[in-house]
This record gives sequence, C-alpha cells and structure tokens, in this order.
Amino acid sequence: MSSKSLIRWLDSWAVDDKDEGDPRQMDWLRVVPFVLLHLACFAVIWVGWSWTAVAFAAGYYALRMFAITAFYHRFFSHRSFRTSRAMQLVFAALGSSAVQRGPIWWASHHREHHRKSDAEGDVHSPDRDGFWWSHVGWILSRGNFRPRLELVRDLTRFPELRFLDRFDVVVPLLSIAGIFGLGELLGAAGLGTNGWQLLVWGFCISTVVTYHVTFTINSVAHRIGRQRFETADASRNNFVLALLTFGEGWHNNHHRYPASVRQGFYWWELDLSYYLVRLLAALGLVWDVRPVPARVLAEGRGR
Repeated sequence: MSSKSLIRWLDSWAVDDKDEGDPRQMDWLRVVPFVLLHLACFAVIWVGWSWTAVAFAAGYYALRMFAITAFYHRFFSHRSFRTSRAMQLVFAALGSSAVQRGPIWWASHHREHHRKSDAEGDVHSPDRDGFWWSHVGWILSRGNFRPRLELVRDLTRFPELRFLDRFDVVVPLLSIAGIFGLGELLGAAGLGTNGWQLLVWGFCISTVVTYHVTFTINSVAHRIGRQRFETADASRNNFVLALLTFGEGWHNNHHRYPASVRQGFYWWELDLSYYLVRLLAALGLVWDVRPVPARVLAEGRGR
C-alpha cells in the first residue's frame, strides 16, 4: 500500500488522482472494507441473536434510512426544505453513519445523475452500464471517488460538512465503538445481548441492508415499475421499493419534479420520509417545505 493510498483512505480530499488510470477501475482500498463488512455479517453464526439486537438493528436501519432519504437526498441534494445549521449537522452525521460517504460527495453525484439521467455521463445508469454497475460498481470506482465540488458550492461553505466529507471514516468508526460499548452495557443490564452481538446485528447487518435497499433506487427503480410521467429517462415508480426506502421508490414522480420534498405525490402513495419531514415542520425544526405544484399533480392524474 502506497503512502498516498493510505492518506487518501484517511482523508478523501487529500490526493487528487482523477487523472490516474481508468476511471472505471475499482478502487481496491475502498472495495476491501466494503467486502469485509459484508463478510462480517456471517459472524451471526457465532454471536447468535436476541430480540434486543434485532430491534436495535431495525431501529438503526430506520433512523439512517430517514437520514439518507430525507436529508442526504431531499435536503442536501435538492434543497426541498430548510432547517437550522444544527439540525443539518445532526442529520449529516447520521447519514455518514450509514457508510455511504459524506453529504457533499453524496449530493454532488446525485445532482450529476439528475443532470444526465440515463444519458451519456450519468454515473449510474442501468440502461447504459448494466445492473451491477448502477447498483454498486460506480460507488467503488476510481473515477467517482472524489466529490464533484463544482456542483455543491452551497454545501462546501460549511466547514463541518467539509470535515464529514473529507474524513468520512470518522463517524462509522465512532459508531462501531459506540455500538460495541452499548452492547456491553445492555448485556450487563440483563437485556440478553453483548458487544459483539450488537455490533454484528446493529452495525454490520443493518448497514449492509441499508446499502442495498438504498442502491435499488439506482438500479431496480430504473428497470422495474410503472411510469406515470413522461420523463427523459427510464425512472419508474415501484411500490415495494417505496416501502423499503421510506418513499424513494416513487422514483418516476421524483424525476418529474425533483424539487418537491414529497415523492409519493398522491395520498395513496406511501412516503414515510415525507410524513416525518412534515412532523419536523410541525415541531418547527424544518420549514419552507416545498410541495408538488398543482399542475404536476393534474398531469399525473390525467395519465
């Protein structure tokens, strides 16, 4: 391992290697931890399970899925509502704990996707590059390692967001230590778990499930489902994915009008992230929640 590679793993903004090698080549320094995290799920054979560990894993999945869908996606990527700087930081950190890189990296690539969806230059089009590339390959490739800073000037002005993005291993490592410690405390309290069991269920399994459920929006939601709106891409609405991703599965709706915080445009389209954002708005924690325009709703009803 070269010193430059080690520095880049610790500080993802430290080395600019965008012109080195094939941009579609896998970045093995990031691939290895990704694979090891998947393999660590098999440790469940040795640590077993408990209702406490499973409940924690499900709750941590829900919390991080909301952080990714409502904040990484709808807030940071599309600015579909406003919030305080403190709330922004809290959910940026929660999103970082899902190990999907920092908010600046995530938002910059997503904005690029919307600029070129399913066309030349789209970072994860299944129609152009195949299922596995759109699902996970693009994330682990050398060419997509660095954020596209020119697309997220509104985010780079916050030093705390730049820190989370540059040192994107910090929050996951703190999460690992915290979950292990919590497991030991819960075990001592007689709740039937321990540090290793809670770590395997609460971090490894929960994170891997969060990964692949999130990734289906790039891969499956551009292949399987229905198109209510005529868009320039292959985005589709998929009810099952909408349930799993707290509303992200209404992907054709989203590509028709990305600026709205609501992706389930109609009352029968369940969108849990939208309902939770409305709850935060009722509590005064977020505001200026952008709705779906009446003309767009009328267009969809007509189809």
